[in-house]
Amino acid sequence: MNFSTSLLSFLRSFLRSLPRRKMVQPTHVVGAVTALGLLLAGVGRAAKPNVVIVMTDDQGYGDLSVHGNPVLRTPNLDRLHAESVRFTDFHVSPFCTPTRAALMTGRYAARTGAYRTSHGSTAIHPREVTMAEVFAANGYRTGLFGKWHLGDNYPSRPMDKGFQHAVWHRCGGVTQISDYYGNDYFDDTYLVNDSWTSFEGYCTDVWFREATRFIEAESSEPFFAYIATNAPHGPFLVAPRYSDPYERAGDEKQDAAFKGMIANFDENLGKFLARLETLGIADNTILIFLTDNGTARGARFESGINGLPDEGFNAGMRGRKSSAFDGGHRVPLFIRWPAGGLGRPRDVDGLAAHIDLFPTLIELCGLERRSGPPLDGRSLADTLRGHGQLPDRVLFAQIHGGAGFARPGDRWEGSAVMTARWRLVAGSLLYDMQRDPSQIRDVASEHPETVTRLRAAHERWYRSIKPAMRPTRIVIGHEAENPADLTSQEWQAPGSHVVWSRSHLEQRKMESWPWLVDVSRAGSYRFTLSRWPRYLARPITSTRARLEIGDIVRESVIPEPDTVTEVSFEVELSAGPAELQTWLTEPGGQTHGAYFVSVERLE
Repeated sequence: MNFSTSLLSFLRSFLRSLPRRKMVQPTHVVGAVTALGLLLAGVGRAAKPNVVIVMTDDQGYGDLSVHGNPVLRTPNLDRLHAESVRFTDFHVSPFCTPTRAALMTGRYAARTGAYRTSHGSTAIHPREVTMAEVFAANGYRTGLFGKWHLGDNYPSRPMDKGFQHAVWHRCGGVTQISDYYGNDYFDDTYLVNDSWTSFEGYCTDVWFREATRFIEAESSEPFFAYIATNAPHGPFLVAPRYSDPYERAGDEKQDAAFKGMIANFDENLGKFLARLETLGIADNTILIFLTDNGTARGARFESGINGLPDEGFNAGMRGRKSSAFDGGHRVPLFIRWPAGGLGRPRDVDGLAAHIDLFPTLIELCGLERRSGPPLDGRSLADTLRGHGQLPDRVLFAQIHGGAGFARPGDRWEGSAVMTARWRLVAGSLLYDMQRDPSQIRDVASEHPETVTRLRAAHERWYRSIKPAMRPTRIVIGHEAENPADLTSQEWQAPGSHVVWSRSHLEQRKMESWPWLVDVSRAGSYRFTLSRWPRYLARPITSTRARLEIGDIVRESVIPEPDTVTEVSFEVELSAGPAELQTWLTEPGGQTHGAYFVSVERLE
């Protein structure tokens, strides 16, 4: 965008921002000067586009009024839809972590180490190169605001993977076990890089407010801002003024809160879009909106996660979050870039996926990706610019591991093989999406050759991803994070045995499983075991503590379990990979792992 176009955009935005029929106030002038300063400071540099990715959590394709929802009102999402190129057959993963891993790397999540939502398989591997790292290497300021869910510890935190500034919560959701204890979506404590910091306001308000401050803070470089809200993920908590209209209309309390969280998000999005306009940078900002999986609460389904909705709205799709049917992984994708030559707002009907956004941004922004493993995705840039339709291809969606879902050795359970026309679900159910978009009638017996072809494609894909399906080890004793605070969220636990929620902590769930760690340097280490987060200083209420790491075993009797808050062991460790496991014995004689362990290298 040249200077005259930029100046015109700024003046137009400033005039729109003035109050109607009122005298211009000094604050309006200050705002104009600030915005003009941002504009003029950027004139001397190449006009690389800014990039903003906004992703909500557990909002489905049908949870927007513009997609036909008869109850929800999302005027700002509707406006963004009207101004964007919209992909109508866009797919992510059916769960949180794998979608985020694929988005950040342009690779199928199974390759990245981050392919489950807990169980020690949420942390992205050091070998992966994220879009944040590539943007930073190409002169962009990079910021994350909200949910990361790709690793709580080094080497997988946002700061380790390219984000220069991060305001984020740990683990998969606010109120989960590695999140700051006591957070409830209002006036919470979040991490600013690696420091716990108190904030005022509702969680979604905080993420957008901090993203706006980041954007305004420095004007000499283009920016990449990733706003990943935890809303409308459960627990369903929002101010009554957002949920009351839906409850009055007849929704059950939690359904109303889910919709209210989307209403609050929509309000924040509107304010954010207006601020980009006021700053004069909206035209040269690539703004992307998507969600991370199918709906969690937008409809009720007749047979669990895989049914058809029998109440609520799911845009005609079968299945919801965590389903291999389209309702689990087909989501909105809106891309707006007024100055980017994308042409008129329109629908694009070809098949695309989360793995495509990274290569697309590389091409649109003229980035160099100088290292990293091969990308799985394809650039959508030509289609965005109106230069042809998306070619047909085969894409894959699968949940790898988890209660009721595919284990790493199970190639078919929870799987979907997709082309523009066909969906092969669980290796045997075939649906013709042109004739049957709700996936009601299995036509596998009528098209055996298609089943054979798609099964073979899945077999080849699965053989390619399986070798990489190894958890990322938490590095202990490294200068980047010393001490390292581990939680039971990342135990290597089978099935549903992991302790990941605050309720598990409070009910004292009797489980103990190992952490996979990597000792960065040989030396003396202190392991501090506790039942509660250390900052709470609550009694451990245990009579014995036990630690095992490698072939080292330490045990201790706790003489005053109602007074002592933690137990420490000091051991000498060699460098290299190891398994760490702990046990606390409660007064009745049962044992469970220490839900919290702090590991500090002493020398």
